Amino acid sequence: MTVTARLLRSGFIRYLLVLVAMWFSTPAHSEILNLDSGNIDDILGNADVALVNFYADWCRFSQMLHPIFEEASTIVKDEYPDAKQVVFARVDCDQHADIAQRYRISKYPTLKLFRNGMMMKREYRGQRSVTALADFIKQQRNDPIHEIQSLDELQTIDRSKRNIIGFFEQRESDNYRTFEKVANILRDDCVIQAAFGSVAKPERFSGDNVIYKPIGENSPDMVYLGSLNNFDLSFAWTQDKCVPLVREITFENGEELTEEGLPFLILFHLKEDTESLDKFQHEVARQLISEKGTINFLHADCDKFRHPLLHIQKAPADCPVIAIDSFRHMYVFADFKDLAIPGKLKQFILDLHSGKLHREFHHGPDPTDTAPGQQQSEEVQSSPPESSFQKLAPSEHRYTILKRSRDEL
Repeated sequence: MTVTARLLRSGFIRYLLVLVAMWFSTPAHSEILNLDSGNIDDILGNADVALVNFYADWCRFSQMLHPIFEEASTIVKDEYPDAKQVVFARVDCDQHADIAQRYRISKYPTLKLFRNGMMMKREYRGQRSVTALADFIKQQRNDPIHEIQSLDELQTIDRSKRNIIGFFEQRESDNYRTFEKVANILRDDCVIQAAFGSVAKPERFSGDNVIYKPIGENSPDMVYLGSLNNFDLSFAWTQDKCVPLVREITFENGEELTEEGLPFLILFHLKEDTESLDKFQHEVARQLISEKGTINFLHADCDKFRHPLLHIQKAPADCPVIAIDSFRHMYVFADFKDLAIPGKLKQFILDLHSGKLHREFHHGPDPTDTAPGQQQSEEVQSSPPESSFQKLAPSEHRYTILKRSRDEL
């Protein structure tokens, strides 16, 4: 063998060794499942937790996310190799517009979380990094249920939060498995605890049971009276208790609430003014329960949301203040004291839906609102303040927003 041949051979062997070393040192890419209408229900329905990337190939933000999503999947799969534990999947929304429409995708990329096939209300809106995505999914695998070791713990429960407590004879039961499934879905909305066996026995005088402890030291407990192994009934009851009719809007959940697409009815109040909040919650429940699907009922801290108040020419000193943000304009409820007038708050909402608030802001009072014999004033042009909370919507610096027309209200 010539010197040249030996050099070529040794160089080739070194090249092979480098390739082998790189192969062993580089983690294998985990499989990102491509979802379509034929497999989506089966794949998501059999996964404890699934993170789905709804994307479009032409979207630059989607392109930037692809390698990050794949690497995060690889890291998580190393810890949870069972396909039923965690699934990373994606949907090409151009190819599968029916799926995009089914899950109301309004921007790319959208990262939605699923549990046993059920889409969670809160999608992933955090940092788009490998570590952040991997940590988020690992957190979703944590047990949301705190086990009570002694009933004495019930005396120190934080009554500033909503608490769901289950008492079971044994952990390995259909009743507890249903409770656990509900807890996983509502983990962000309630503090959920459970006791078993001898610890739970004093509270199990009629068998396994679940109770709700509302906010407030003197608030009475509520007992679930439905079938404990019926998921639909258990979930509906627990969701009703854990998700308040009037939610607090913060800078953390503002994007999520804005993207729901419903106008806001907001009470601005000082943090310590719980009396005004109680009155508002009472009137919303009494007058507006039928409007639940058409408007979001919210309350906001006056000090934190000074800018929207300034937008409607108010200040924290003017609180409590009630206003509507239609995402086009903001409209102010005449006087918080009018809340006690029967039907007044209801009419405020009806005037939004009918377009009356919009018309009157632009053209003055409707002719029908002029008293008999009163001369109708000349049309007065005005301009209602533009939406303030629309600024909390998903940013075009982070997403490709699908443009959708919105009614002029």
